[in-house]
Amino acid sequence: MIIGVDGNEANVREKVGVSVYTYKHLSYFQKKANKDLKFIIYLRKPPLNDLPDETLYFKYKLIHGSFLWSQLFLPFELIKNMFSKERISVFFSPAHYIPRLCPCPTVVTIHDVAYLHYPDEFLKKDLYQLQNWTHYSLRKANKIIAVSKTTKKDIMSHYHIADNRIEVIYNGFEKEIGEPSSPVKIQNMVPKIDPPYILYVGTIQSRKNIVTLIKAFAVFNQTHPHYKLVITGKKGWLFDQIFKEAKNLYLENKIIFTGYVTDEELVSLYKEAFCFVLPSFYEGFGIPILEAMSFNCPVISSFSSSLPEVGGEASLYFNPHDFHDLVAKLELLNSDEKLRANLIKNGIGRIKQFSWTTCAKETLTVLKAQIHDRS
Repeated sequence: MIIGVDGNEANVREKVGVSVYTYKHLSYFQKKANKDLKFIIYLRKPPLNDLPDETLYFKYKLIHGSFLWSQLFLPFELIKNMFSKERISVFFSPAHYIPRLCPCPTVVTIHDVAYLHYPDEFLKKDLYQLQNWTHYSLRKANKIIAVSKTTKKDIMSHYHIADNRIEVIYNGFEKEIGEPSSPVKIQNMVPKIDPPYILYVGTIQSRKNIVTLIKAFAVFNQTHPHYKLVITGKKGWLFDQIFKEAKNLYLENKIIFTGYVTDEELVSLYKEAFCFVLPSFYEGFGIPILEAMSFNCPVISSFSSSLPEVGGEASLYFNPHDFHDLVAKLELLNSDEKLRANLIKNGIGRIKQFSWTTCAKETLTVLKAQIHDRS
């Protein structure tokens, strides 16, 4: 049995999101490889040093070519492979796109369909690929993995895919950021960030619903003027309105936009925050919730898309279309120390329910099943 994998997402220096997902699967596959279960990892560039080492049963295959790599160069190689002694039994694409004209069964992971809900937040080139190549992949794949029930529901609704073709396998979670050995100051921040503050971490773009967070903070700050709002993350699409909202509400001295921060700085922000708020309208999974919980930071999340699946009973929830509801949750958390302690305790328990080992193990089970179904 030989499993082919598109490993390109893991072959990058800064791994986030889908890159981490792919890397964790490759690491698990390498450990499980044996004479009866071999893996060929297809790459368009030589493997970086941090990728899992090659073994007798876990090999990298370099295919040169850049433009339309997964649609032209990879399919050509897979067709050639069918005439070799090491014939691939099933092919796994960890990120949305399966190769065209693949001569063996295929499995694809879909992480979200945000491009359908918020098309203006994507470059035209990326949007075209997401819309068309994902559509093709969903129609042709033998099995589809969705990272949440919400993502599965969206796939079924928008693409009319049968329920039994989609398997929900949650992302894993490990504390990727280590604890700093000593307190870390946030560099170049004026004014200096001192507690108490409310924290947001993520891309600054419209679907993250940061305007609602700012409006809620404006009301909360009227009776709690010693609080600040810290917004950490790079600028995405349509961010101008977010900065205008802060200015219009005369909160420029109370809201701190840090931009990019280092991992150590981010740890300090989480550990000292009054709470972490994720107000998004749409998330395919919601890793920041688990990240905040891992540093004993209470979470308030919008009751939207996949976020309740991730946060479970370890988060407070609010209506993302009602900033007054968020104000109420902030007031509740501020006045109830027992609630705060319970959220922290439940958060530590919650993150233990998400394991990369479990995620990769369940994925491998799906891959093996496609081989058995064909035989």
